[in-house]
Amino acid sequence: MAVNIAIIAPPYPLEEAPAPPLGVSYVAAAFEAAGCNVKIMDYIVSRYTPEKLKNAIDAFEPDVIGATSVTMNFPVAAGIMRTAKKHRPSVVTVMGGPHVSFDAENTLATCPEIDLLVIGEGERTIMELVPRLADRNAWPDIAGLAFREEGGIVVTRPRELIDDLDSIPMPARHLLPMSRYNALGFPVSIITSRGCPNSCIFCQGRRMVGKKVRYRTVEHVMDEIERILAYGISRINIADDLFTSNKARVCGLCGEIIRRGFDFKWSAFSRVNTVDREILEIMREAGCDSISFGIESGNPEMLKRIRKGITLEQARNAVRLCGETGILAHASFMVGLPGETPETLRDTREFSRSLGIPHGYHFLAPFPGTTVRERIEEYDLEILTDDWERYDANSAIVRTSKLAPEDIEAFVREFEKEINDEWEKKILDYRAGRGSPEDNFRIEGHFRMQLVYRLLSEDLIETCGCFPVRNLSNGRAVAMLCGAIEHATGFHSGLVRATIEDFIRAGYIRSRRVGSNIDWHWTHNNRVDG
Repeated sequence: MAVNIAIIAPPYPLEEAPAPPLGVSYVAAAFEAAGCNVKIMDYIVSRYTPEKLKNAIDAFEPDVIGATSVTMNFPVAAGIMRTAKKHRPSVVTVMGGPHVSFDAENTLATCPEIDLLVIGEGERTIMELVPRLADRNAWPDIAGLAFREEGGIVVTRPRELIDDLDSIPMPARHLLPMSRYNALGFPVSIITSRGCPNSCIFCQGRRMVGKKVRYRTVEHVMDEIERILAYGISRINIADDLFTSNKARVCGLCGEIIRRGFDFKWSAFSRVNTVDREILEIMREAGCDSISFGIESGNPEMLKRIRKGITLEQARNAVRLCGETGILAHASFMVGLPGETPETLRDTREFSRSLGIPHGYHFLAPFPGTTVRERIEEYDLEILTDDWERYDANSAIVRTSKLAPEDIEAFVREFEKEINDEWEKKILDYRAGRGSPEDNFRIEGHFRMQLVYRLLSEDLIETCGCFPVRNLSNGRAVAMLCGAIEHATGFHSGLVRATIEDFIRAGYIRSRRVGSNIDWHWTHNNRVDG
């Protein structure tokens, strides 16, 4: 009899532009390949409540409940597992992901609701674990696990990284509520490789996936892209740690996109010392329209201290080449780095402005597993909290000998105030009829996105979309749904109507008759439901 596996996608701020969760999709695919019945309970694009979780558990009757998390939403994920375990004590609770991989013993010591941890890459571990889930005596022989035993915590031998990435099942996006993600309109993420050869001291990912870059074949990547496009997706983000690590391979991937005639836009993460005109030109021809560069600091000595391995001149050159080849460059900078001073922050501000491209600042979050955390005594840095909910890179949780957290935050707030003041002026111009067509388009898109956030996070389609039939025509049923949402949100009726009608045309939401009522609902997947 097949094992029932429920996988939790824990809440994640919609303002952080979440893609359909890639790690969850890979884990679900591995469990499916092991012969399990798998259900993803996604609380990223729907409201989470304990009652909703309990009802879903009762309906599916899982033998195992799993979850993955990053450091920021680990407390929320652990709380969900606690609720699940209390509701159904017999279930085996499993958690994986980067946070627990590097904080395994502390996680098991403080979270009795979690029975088992999968450490590192999970696909091979899952395939080996599933046949022996019920036999706890077999767990010590399986690499890549951590669990409690009488007398303490057991961490089994490390799991080797997977050399042949084509042997991993493709992400099980068919188990995700793709219509909800389509409504958000954020890119769908894929990976074409795992691994990063660099040694940045703040990076957790390198420890998870190794220094050696392992590649999927071009054909395997193209097959996945074809599947994604079949969902009606028009934008993809290549989420490799370093997509441009191998020029010949990037050219091969781009050439195959062109040869197959795939029509979509895409973005990628890159490093400023791995791009040249030739690689950018073929990326642009294949549909790439934006690249994100992690530059981190505008101070040369700081770049050396954090082992970034780049120079400011390389950054200037990469940005210039992007402009010349028609690709939008975006730069990310980090503040609160070891030894940060008012002077290094000033250098970063001046350099970031000199590039003339969109850029942003993130606060250093010393995650478990990072060099800066594990060797903190070597740096001019003090970590102020282990409250994982604050590890969202949106506030200062460190201090240096020259900067208090308030100083670091004041630097970023000044930048944000400039951005917000400019944005508020554009909104005033929009409302007064003075805005440019480009600005008006952006502002209307912003308001629409705020409406979509509420539709998803508050389950408003479900709560506002049930009416007695009473010979309702289709048009009347749509009007009643829009009116109820307008009343619940306070958004302008024209925006609500346009958004809902777009979603109906796209097949993201539909109505059905349930007894004597008309019931509006999100389709699970507009490709298969339509």
